[in-house]
Amino acid sequence: MMAAGTLLLLLALCSLAPAALSVPPRPPVRCGGSGGGCVLTNAYAAWSSDRADCPVAAVAYPASEQELVAAVARASAGGLRVKAVSGFAHTIPKLACPGGGIGANNTSTLLISTARYAGVAVDAAARTVTADAGAPLRAVIDAAEAAGLSLPASPYWEGVSVAGVISTGSHGSSWWGRGGAVHDHVVGLTIVVPAGLNQGWARVLPLAKGDALFPAALVSLGLLGVVSKVTLALEPRFKRSITYDYRDDSTFQDDFADHAARHEFADIAWYPSQHQAVYRIDDRAPLNATGDGANDFIGFQSTLIAVSAGIRALETSLEKSRNAEGKCTMAKSEIAAKRLIGSGLRNSQHAQLFTGYPVVGFQGKMQTSGSCAHSPAYNLLAACAWDPRYKGLFFYESTAVFSPARFRSFILDVKRLRDLVGADHMCGVDVYNGLLVRFVKRSEAFLGQPEDSVVVDFNYYRASDPAAARLDQDVWEEVEQMAFVKHGARPHWAKNRMVAFRGVQGKYPGWARFVAAKRQLDPRGLFDSPWSDEVVGNGLSAGDGDGCALDGQCVCSEDRHCSPVQGYYCREGRVYTEARVCRYSASSLHLNV
Repeated sequence: MMAAGTLLLLLALCSLAPAALSVPPRPPVRCGGSGGGCVLTNAYAAWSSDRADCPVAAVAYPASEQELVAAVARASAGGLRVKAVSGFAHTIPKLACPGGGIGANNTSTLLISTARYAGVAVDAAARTVTADAGAPLRAVIDAAEAAGLSLPASPYWEGVSVAGVISTGSHGSSWWGRGGAVHDHVVGLTIVVPAGLNQGWARVLPLAKGDALFPAALVSLGLLGVVSKVTLALEPRFKRSITYDYRDDSTFQDDFADHAARHEFADIAWYPSQHQAVYRIDDRAPLNATGDGANDFIGFQSTLIAVSAGIRALETSLEKSRNAEGKCTMAKSEIAAKRLIGSGLRNSQHAQLFTGYPVVGFQGKMQTSGSCAHSPAYNLLAACAWDPRYKGLFFYESTAVFSPARFRSFILDVKRLRDLVGADHMCGVDVYNGLLVRFVKRSEAFLGQPEDSVVVDFNYYRASDPAAARLDQDVWEEVEQMAFVKHGARPHWAKNRMVAFRGVQGKYPGWARFVAAKRQLDPRGLFDSPWSDEVVGNGLSAGDGDGCALDGQCVCSEDRHCSPVQGYYCREGRVYTEARVCRYSASSLHLNV
């Protein structure tokens, strides 16, 4: 096992890897293989609903709204199933796939890539920015800042497109002002929808606040049409001041809401195995405040390929040997590295060092990061740590959205589970970012949050083989079911294993109005697919195969849904006894050998 000091050193060195020596991410669409046609995959080369790539018959690359209209008209006239994707692809569910998957007839599909449709225009007088659908978030932020303005909210990862961000409900963290969700800062948008022959088979639909269809289009999941342009409200340029405060987690359940109320951009990273919570004290600072800092989060920097591959190999070895203690050593090293280098904060944009808190800088450099997504050269030294070409990190990301009252109960349940199984068996998420807690305001979007909410993200090891069980699988399945079933959390649309979407329709009061809007704009269901049906449908598509629970395709009800041959059996939860989880039993394995 790699010594803790060695791992800590490697993690710290990764933060100094020069971006110019990094491999840029591969595009999500690839054409011209031996089998002909094109395939779509995501940034992790694996979806939550199916590990296979998405085959498509044809891909259109519009560079203007006129060309986008022509592409939608082509699908509409031909009755083709159609979806849109940008130059990025980070959704875990297979929402962008227009076809039925392997073995299905994919000849009647069209994928529209907005990678070349990426213009940005700032209206300084109106304090707005209008971006084409495929515009990278970083380009939008930089254009606003150059005009003396700031976008108040954005997700923490900047390797996304504007249309993708709003269509999936992506967010930062804030209960203040318009809130932390980007779509709640949209003041207008246009969407291209199918039409009849008399309208040229497609039409451009402009929408603004107050229009009846506006709340449906804000978070559309790509089900209504293709978002063409998005206009976002901006504010006068401002600075941020960030300090990370490391505390014992004993009062976490009682002070998270107060923390969000006191600090405009607050978040909390909870490391349950370490009994530690890291409070992000994050507020606006005066424009004349000293500081030209930047946020270059360690997890989104270019990582030496040898290091990310080595860390993945180490974690896989610990998984196979069922070495929970080794996982905890990794977790402690990861947390120590983040503390040492301020999680990637820089006290100056032009320096590679963190020298202490607070870190003060302009909003455009402090809110979001993702330097590994902008690598300009091809050199086999470094890449995004999860780049599938180099056998680096491979993980699931579950994201649950709670009412504040239910979140307090969830924290207490997780603590009770920790007390029962021992802190060593909760190190799996702490190897990554722990449980990251953010805050999102109530939204007018039909598929946005219906109340001020607490959003919890947690990443954990994903086996390369979907039939392979994971160390402490039962613990994280119980946490997952406590969140989504016992405490009624809503799933983030762009993340999660498929089990998180069970019963999702009943969790959104605006669901019926969204469906009515869909029937109006896409009556023939050209933007539907079996994959999006799995996400927005009322439950899974009857996942009942052997081992289906291991990769989140079902909740086990029989032992065969787990893996008796690996020693995993379907058992009830320890704290949430209605949960059904795949638990390892060495004695049962011995009996079956």
